[in-house]
Amino acid sequence: MKLYATIIQKAWLLLLSISLFSQISSAQENNKAWTLEQCIQYAVENNIQVKQNEISQRIANQDVKASKYNTLPSLNGFASHSYNFGQTIDPFSNQFATTQVRSNQFSLSSSFTIFDGFQTINTIKRNQASLEASRYDLERMKNDISLNVANQYLQILFNRELLINSENQLKVTELQIDRVKKQVDAGALPEGDLRDIEAQYATEELRKINAENQFRLSRLNLMQLLRLEPHEDFNIKAPELDNFQGVSELISPASLYQTAVEIMPEIKSAEYNLYSSEKSASIAKGNYSPTLSISGSVGSGYSGNNRELVRTIILPPQPNGNFTSSGEAVYSPSVIPVYKDKAFGNQLDDNYNTSIGFRLNIPIFNGLSTRINVQKAKLNVDRAKLVVEDSKLQLRQNIESAHSDAVASLKRYKAAEKSVEALTLSFQYTQERFNVGMVNSFNFTNEKNRLNDAQSELLQAKYEYIFKSKVLDFYRGEAINLK
Repeated sequence: MKLYATIIQKAWLLLLSISLFSQISSAQENNKAWTLEQCIQYAVENNIQVKQNEISQRIANQDVKASKYNTLPSLNGFASHSYNFGQTIDPFSNQFATTQVRSNQFSLSSSFTIFDGFQTINTIKRNQASLEASRYDLERMKNDISLNVANQYLQILFNRELLINSENQLKVTELQIDRVKKQVDAGALPEGDLRDIEAQYATEELRKINAENQFRLSRLNLMQLLRLEPHEDFNIKAPELDNFQGVSELISPASLYQTAVEIMPEIKSAEYNLYSSEKSASIAKGNYSPTLSISGSVGSGYSGNNRELVRTIILPPQPNGNFTSSGEAVYSPSVIPVYKDKAFGNQLDDNYNTSIGFRLNIPIFNGLSTRINVQKAKLNVDRAKLVVEDSKLQLRQNIESAHSDAVASLKRYKAAEKSVEALTLSFQYTQERFNVGMVNSFNFTNEKNRLNDAQSELLQAKYEYIFKSKVLDFYRGEAINLK
């Protein structure tokens, strides 16, 4: 019994250790800090629209394979086993049969299109172009997801710094409340100054609560974008951005456009769709051409009505009902043939047949359907050309807007830096004067609010500039990261 209890105790400890290890591993997994690259990769791999597009791409790939296989000859086999009851003409013996007849038939047939107005070849090219277009559509979708994730990622960083800034401001105000309270108790300051600074504390506390809410909301938005279950342990890794310096303001929009028009998937997709439309027009024109095909077959069969003579039985002469002129009966021998079914293998050899033929189909009049299809295909080509032109125009306008936004964001960032530097010195001077009673609480609070607004403006300008510069880097074909 003691041994049994010891075994149970050790097993219980082992299960407890495994459970604790699993909980610790799960907690570590939840507490891991996500980098921007990890967020982008996870979002792309788990996005439902991306998975749907990948399936569509695989379908397009199967279309390409099917169109290539259509260039091969067809080969089909045929076999039958049947019984006939009643009068019929046997196809192999060419004789009437009135009894039950079993028959078998076997054949192989093949056909090959020699010329069809190049429709098969153009179909292959069209499907290949459609496949490439779908691949670039998938790449464009991934790019859009990457930009959205980067935007939400930077929004979290901005709201986090905004929260830290509001917490620091609140701590400074707490210290000021203690200092003013002591001065009021000593009679050095009126009680109204204490009430003013306490009102300022309440305002800053509300600001801190709002910052916390914005931070949680931005985290929730990113988790939803990643299709993660919301949980409080989700964290992102804050990169070193204090010395972030971009060079995107030095790149002209024209130079960016020349690079982007060669690599952006939306342009490639539109160009391949145009090529696909052109091949569809060639396919439609191919219906004007004659179609030449060759076909052939080999076959054989078996019939239960096909019989062969084995021997004949000659019976002794018997009167046949005729008489001579003298009245004597005429005798004649009786011959009885003996038949048997012809062997299966022999019939297959005897009935073996082959055929070959050519077929030329010349379209003369089909209700003008070919002409209408050609006209529709040409219109689709014109529409595809407009899509390419519009895609390039939209890309150029997006680059010009992104470049203008980046330049404006940089100017705003530099101006906000100078404003924070000036207001920091001004607040330090006001704080020193407030501590010795040379400035009242109203002026002190006003100066502090100005500094806080300037710091918030600097944070917003900083992250806006980072995102805008990353958009320009994206148009240059660079991966989105914060390194």
